[in-house]
Amino acid sequence: MVNTDFVSLRERMVAEQIVQRGISDINVISAFNNIPREPFVPYAQKNFAYEDRPLSIGRGQTISQPYTTALMTSVLSLKKGNRVLEIGTGSGYQSAVLSYLGAELYTVEYIPELAKKAVSILGSLGFNIHIKVGDGALGWQENSPFDRIIITAALKYIPSHLIDQLKIGGKIVAPVGDKWQQKLIVFDKLRDNSLNKTVICDCVFVPLAGKYGYAE
Repeated sequence: MVNTDFVSLRERMVAEQIVQRGISDINVISAFNNIPREPFVPYAQKNFAYEDRPLSIGRGQTISQPYTTALMTSVLSLKKGNRVLEIGTGSGYQSAVLSYLGAELYTVEYIPELAKKAVSILGSLGFNIHIKVGDGALGWQENSPFDRIIITAALKYIPSHLIDQLKIGGKIVAPVGDKWQQKLIVFDKLRDNSLNKTVICDCVFVPLAGKYGYAE
């Protein structure tokens, strides 16, 4: 049975947090209108699922605030059928949005417990994705090249092997900077394999785990 309270909260979230802040892509708006957010947060936090803030999902990780997820999705300029690499599955909510928009999604999660939960939730909602546990910043070489790469944790720079796994004309969106403050940046891959950089805004993400993360 559909919880009408959550539906109302979702509609309000889309109107006030997504549309009013300038997200105009009708497909992105449709995704946020149709994908329930509450299954992706811990049970004790379900009543806060549509609030304008990130929420803890355990193991030091968070589900990003709705606007951040919508913004990252929007700047990807995703096309149906694009092959997308997601680094940092986390709760699985961003994965659901990308899949709803028609991406052929390959997602990598560093923490096995989170990957297992995400698989269960995404499967229950009918989303079919490719997921593995591992160091996402190493990419997924055997399934490259990708049309889009989305990195949902902060890193110091884009490793060269990820650029190699991106098609010419493809895009990477990632929070890049130091451990406590980053810039959300869109990188477009040019024909000479260089990246054109567009800074979107300041942001704060949890740090990337693994080889290309931050030393403790």
